This record gives sequence, C-alpha cells and structure tokens, in this order.
Amino acid sequence: MNKYELAVVVNAKIEDEERAQVIEKVKDMITRFGGNVTDVDEWGKRRLAYEIQKMKEAYYYFVHFEADATVPGEIEQRIRIMDNVLRYLCVKQEA
Repeated sequence: MNKYELAVVVNAKIEDEERAQVIEKVKDMITRFGGNVTDVDEWGKRRLAYEIQKMKEAYYYFVHFEADATVPGEIEQRIRIMDNVLRYLCVKQEA
C-alpha cells in the first residue's frame, strides 16, 4: 500500500452542505476502489493564484489515503467530471 495525498479545489459559490457532499463522494470513491482514507485536511476558503471559471476564491481540501497503484488513476478519472471541483491533484507521498 502506497500513501497518497489528493488536493481538491472546490467551488466557493456553493453551500456548505454541497461542499461536504463533494468531499464525501471523493472519500467514498477512495474506499470503493480499495483505498483507506486516513485524514481529511480542510484549509478553508483561499484566494486562487489565477481566475478559474471567473472565480477568484475557492475551498481547499487535502485528502490523505493509502491504496495500491491503480486507485489514483481511477479516482482522477471520476473527479475530472465532477461538478463543483475546479482543480485536483493526486501525488504519491515519499516514505
């Protein structure tokens, strides 16, 4: 099992409940593909480095999980088409 960190940038114009649902969907996807979510770090609302879809601010979340090498690809495929996710990045953490 490798350790990964998934950064998710979520639309700031949606309600708190919808944002929570987006992160829950991400966590469910990780567990569905055999991963184990260890931590979710919420950074809150931050200013973006550049405008994305005419937005200057967004909510940042960092999901730490353990999984085999196939899981990040499966998750990225599904996050790519999720509404309200502006950007994402999954990186493998060094041991």
